[in-house]
Amino acid sequence: MVRLIMSGSGEGKTKQLLELMNAAADTETGCMVCIEPTRNMSFILRHQTRLVDASEFGIDSFECLRGFICGMYAGNYDISHVFVDNLCKVAHDTDERNVGAFLNRMEKFCAPLNLKITVTVSGDPGSATDTMRKYM
Repeated sequence: MVRLIMSGSGEGKTKQLLELMNAAADTETGCMVCIEPTRNMSFILRHQTRLVDASEFGIDSFECLRGFICGMYAGNYDISHVFVDNLCKVAHDTDERNVGAFLNRMEKFCAPLNLKITVTVSGDPGSATDTMRKYM
């Protein structure tokens, strides 16, 4: 399952993501991972969620991020949920068509594994592509 949270800058996406992570920590039995562009949430996250600072790994595109997520899962089949805060900053790409293509690829990857991915994107939800709306 892939879920997209999209709203303008400063409208509470990260707060909503934190609430989802905390709720998941109470209900999910698998491991959870939060990927963010820089290490901002290190003192806010509960210990059940592993924080990954994307800037430490040279992620520079959606393809690179997809490979990174697939590699994390290959190294730990216990991952049940991946959260990505500020997806476009992590991937260094703001093209909404590329966002949609990434979400589609992740859905194909996640579906047979029962893996969940929740991402946030800054922007006007009215400008989202049809592909992006499918995940909102």
